[in-house]
Formats: sequence, structure tokens, C-alpha cells
Amino acid sequence: MTAEDMIENRTFDELNVGDTASVTRALSKRDIQLFALVSGDVNPAHLDPEFAETDSFRRVIAHGMWGGGLISAVLGTELPGPGTIYLGQSLRFRRPVGIGDTITASVTVREKREAGHVLVLDCACLNQQGETVISGEAEVKAPTEKIRRARIALPDIRLSDHDGYRRLIDAVAGMPARTAIAHPCTAATLAAAVEAAEAGLIEPILVGPEVRVRQAAEAAGKDISAFRLVGAAHSHESAAKAVELVRSGEAVLLMKGSLHTDELMGAVVSRASGLRTERRISHAYIMDVPGHPGPLIITDAAINIAPTLEEKADIIRNAVDLAHVIGIAEPKVAILSAVETVSPAMPTTLDAAALCKMADRGQISGALLDGPLAFDNAISEAAAREKGIVSPVAGKAQVLVVPDLEAGNMLAKQLTFLGGADAAGVVLGARVPIILTSRADSLRTRLASCAVAVLLSRAATKAAPGLAEKAPG
Repeated sequence: MTAEDMIENRTFDELNVGDTASVTRALSKRDIQLFALVSGDVNPAHLDPEFAETDSFRRVIAHGMWGGGLISAVLGTELPGPGTIYLGQSLRFRRPVGIGDTITASVTVREKREAGHVLVLDCACLNQQGETVISGEAEVKAPTEKIRRARIALPDIRLSDHDGYRRLIDAVAGMPARTAIAHPCTAATLAAAVEAAEAGLIEPILVGPEVRVRQAAEAAGKDISAFRLVGAAHSHESAAKAVELVRSGEAVLLMKGSLHTDELMGAVVSRASGLRTERRISHAYIMDVPGHPGPLIITDAAINIAPTLEEKADIIRNAVDLAHVIGIAEPKVAILSAVETVSPAMPTTLDAAALCKMADRGQISGALLDGPLAFDNAISEAAAREKGIVSPVAGKAQVLVVPDLEAGNMLAKQLTFLGGADAAGVVLGARVPIILTSRADSLRTRLASCAVAVLLSRAATKAAPGLAEKAPG
């Protein structure tokens, strides 16, 4: 065990006037969130980004975090160290401290009192420019017995702030896309549509039995008087009419209400009146996973039950287009299986190898593909190294292509309910993006799903400007 792994105090007898110690730390957003979590202080002056540059915000953080916490860390771990008992502290806050500032907190012994083994210490915190941000003094009872023991490892704490979703929603808010909502006849589905409208993401066209839609609005406590309402006798007709609104150019997005997914998709894939293209329709989740450095796209977890090799190729093409739209220029695509070696006994490994060769031949473009890869060595560089896998994708995957719907559904739900992830879902490969939301989705997830669809719609309009005249919004 190295010296860095140990913690050792300095007893009262070992200390002299003038002895000093310090610690240095940079203030991050995570520090502020952890401080709020521990203290229960959720004052918006601490946590709301609108206050981030205000003097009030910066001074509060200096007081809460560095004033007590950082100086206390020096006293408790460095000088005098373990066994120290705090008796009192007096501090003055001289300059604001903000996110990104690096603070050095130091304590210096000014006085020793034999009675009670008391130390009086000068305390100071300096920023990266050498300016004093905090000054004062502390009074402690110093330990009299030597203590040397292993430093206690701190727990790994993950914060689920989902900043990626917030930035995504902010990027598209204010330019709402006209969206046909198929059968919003429950309070939850009606509220999802109205909340997306309130966030400036969509302009809803409500399609369903008028009495039931209004009852849902009343149950949800939402005012729908500003929205167009297209009557339909039942859920089948709601799906058909919502699809027709898209075909006629009156809507540029389609959103699932309280009807079953199969019912909506039946209208979408109809050869006579649907929204099919030359691509296979597929579903993708954009997962915001706490602790993971970027979004993970998981496909297909909702539409294709047991896709063929040809269908998997389209699933990948759809996911690559999605990755481009959310800002990933050359997505790293991992084709998942239970193992990372090709085996005739496991057809999914053969599909993975064939898909990679298709990419080599230019049949799938715009991305880096590798597979088969097991989940661990697709997302963990350490796992990939342990298995001896050398690949630009292994350990760095941004798109995870699952072998079948069951695997994808289980993976997405495990990340959501055990890993604290959010999963924004969208259907790809149709003439317009289709928003699928679940009753279990949070408001943030529902809004993120809408935001992804809006981004895709805008990208399609730019790629084919003629669509703008046919279907504005």
C-alpha cells in the first residue's frame, strides 16, 4: 500500500506554530449538485442555470462548499488530521467562486494552548489567480495519539441530471412542428401532447373521438381549445386519419396516443395509404445513461421482432441517419451478440460478420461498424482490452444493434430501471418520424422524444427542400 493510500495525523506535541497544510480542488457542477443533495438546499440561486453567472450564486457556493467543507477537509485529513475535534470557526467571504475555479484551502497554526490541547489556526482559500476568496480562523482540539490507517474509499455516486436531453430540447424549442396525435384518449397521452406544445416543440392536431378526447383533457387538467381536433369514430379510424394528415402535408410528424402500437403501425405500413419508403421501418432509443460520456442509440427494441440480415442492414442505416442528425458525424456501430467471435452455431454472429462486410463494400455507409461484440466489450474499453479486441468501435460504441426485439427491449429497460437512464424513442424509415411514448415515461423523456423527431423532420426538409412547401412546420 502506497503512502497516498494512507492517512496519518500530526499530534498536538508534533505541531509547532507556523506549521501549514493545504488541499486544492476545482469547483464543478457535480460538486454543486452533490452539495444540494446532501444539504437538501435546492434554492434556485444554487442550481438554476439562469442564476449561474450571478454574484449571488457564486457567493452562496463559496460559502456552502469551500467555506466549511474544503477547510474542514484540510483539518480532518492533513493538519492535524484524524482525531481532530472542531471547536469553532469564523470566516469572511471576500470574492465570489464559480464553476471552473480552482481553490486552494490552507490552514496555518497560529497558537497552541496546552490546556485542552487546543490549536488556533489561520484559514485561507485562494483562487487560481492567487486572490483570497475566504479568510478567517478555526479553533480545534488536536489529537494526542498517533493515528495511521488506510484511507477510506469514497462511494461511486452517479447523478442523473440528463443534461443531454435538456440541451436537445432547448435546441429545437420555439419552432413547433405540426404533429398528428393519433387517439389521445387518456389523460396521460393527452397531457404528453399538450406538454410538448407548451414546451414549444409541436403544434398538435388531435385525432380521435371528440367526446373521449375532451374527457381526457378534463381528466388531465389541460386546455385544448387552441388545438385543432379531428373527429374519428374509434382507434382504427384515428390511426388512419392521423396518417392521412401526414400524407396530405397537413402534419410533418406523427405521434402515438392511447391506441396500441401495432394499430398505429398497421396504418403506417399500409401499401395503399401508409407512410412506407424503400427502407425498412425500425425503432431507436436514444439513451441518456448516467455516467456514460454520450448518448447511446439502441435499435431495434420495438418494431422488428426477429429481423433478417437485409432488415438489420436497414435498421443500421436508419440508426446512422439518426446519429448524424444528433451531431455524431461518424457513429461507431456495435452489432451485438452474446460473444465476440463468429460461430456457425450462433446465427447472430454470422449476421454481424456479414453486416461488417457490407459496410466494407459500401452497402452501409456513414459509420464505423464492428461485430459481433458482446455488450461489455462494446461499451467498455477495459473489457475490450481484457479480451484483446483491437477495434475503433470496441469500448467506444455509440450505436448498439441488438439481435432481436426481445434483447433490445430488455437492454433498454434494464438501463432505464436499474441504471437510471432515460430513453427517448422514435420510429425511423417512414415518410416522417413517428413519436412513440410510454405511460412510464417521464415528462423529460416524452419531450426529448418529440425533440428528436423535430430534429429529424428539419433534417429531412433541408435534404429535400421541396417538402417545405408541401408540409411546413
